[in-house]
Amino acid sequence: QVQLVESGGGLVQAGGSLRLSCAASGRTSSSYAMGWFRQAPGKEREFVAAISWSGGLSFYADSVKGRFTISRNNAKNTVYLQMNSLKPEDTAVYYCAAKPRGAYFSSTYYSTGGNYDYWGQGTQVTVSS
Repeated sequence: QVQLVESGGGLVQAGGSLRLSCAASGRTSSSYAMGWFRQAPGKEREFVAAISWSGGLSFYADSVKGRFTISRNNAKNTVYLQMNSLKPEDTAVYYCAAKPRGAYFSSTYYSTGGNYDYWGQGTQVTVSS
């Protein structure tokens, strides 16, 4: 079992930055691929970014590429999402998710929320124009 707790959300003006954190407990986070997803009001949950169990590989949704950076510190069992140049359309509840490591780090597989086993409670990010 893995418990995930997100933090770092808040209200920021367009063009600003936030860093989200996801603290994992229960099992060593280095055994898991980690992902960030978001859900805006009235919209479906969408993929944001994912990082491999070692941290050596990552990929992003096109909508955030070049603005967001996912990283992890396995010694601290924490995954981060640095969000720069925020836009009002980034407003959403952001969730982190964990999936036990697989044979390889597939972007198709790890960008699909249904493939993750554990989820945090979410943190609200609001970007004002």
